This record gives sequence, structure tokens and C-alpha cells, in this order.
Amino acid sequence: MPKRKTNKAAAKRFKKTANGHLKYKKAGSGHLMACKSTKRKRNLRSPGILSKPEEKRITAII
Repeated sequence: MPKRKTNKAAAKRFKKTANGHLKYKKAGSGHLMACKSTKRKRNLRSPGILSKPEEKRITAII
């Protein structure tokens, strides 16, 4: 059976944490920041952690 190619677009978007979870940058922090609240912008700064079903799907292509 042939090896599976890595999806390079996904590989650039997700990084593994020390515990083996996948972290990603949250959407919505690109522009139009003036109308967003400080709390919302602060929450966008922290990386998101993928849920278990999503993690299983993404690790297959990374």
C-alpha cells in the first residue's frame, strides 16, 4: 500500500503540543479589530485546542 501524502496546508496550520494535542490560531483576528471588544481580542490571542474527533481527522492528513 502506498504512503499517504501530507496535506501541507494543514501541516502549516496545526502544531502539536507537549501533551500530543493539536493547537491552531483562531479565526477573526485579521482585520476590523476596532469594533471588537477587548475581551474578545484577548481570547483570540490564545491558541485553540482541537477537540478529539477533529484531532483524529486532522492527524490522518498531517
